[in-house]
Amino acid sequence: MQDHELKFKDYLATKGLKLTSPRKHILDAVFDLHEHFNAEELYNRVKSITSDVSIATIYRTIPLLVDAGLVQQALRSSGRDRYEHIYGHPKHIHWLCKACGAIVETDLNTLMGAVREQASLMGFRVQETEISIMGLCWKCIDNEKQI
Repeated sequence: MQDHELKFKDYLATKGLKLTSPRKHILDAVFDLHEHFNAEELYNRVKSITSDVSIATIYRTIPLLVDAGLVQQALRSSGRDRYEHIYGHPKHIHWLCKACGAIVETDLNTLMGAVREQASLMGFRVQETEISIMGLCWKCIDNEKQI
């Protein structure tokens, strides 16, 4: 059993829940994905593997994965919440192109010195850091120049 599966199983046990077959399929699909996803995309991925999972099960399981510390809501784009698995991955910055929807990630550690310094000046204790930056990617900027 992989670490993320053990963590989820332990978390579910604290809630009096079990790692059912549908939850296991969802968990496996999430950790097979190496990109951001929304509930519908996750459902389509799981549905291609098994018919044992409904969209309602997806919507009920995502908050459990978030509460277990395995998944986070990364950002909201095109009117949908987008998620990513975070267990075992370093924190990062999301750069979202408002024109094409592309998402690029860079290491958050490049900015943490400045964040900590600003927090210290304000007498603020940082507990979590999530940074999403919206703008235009280089492709969309190039397209603007050609118009």
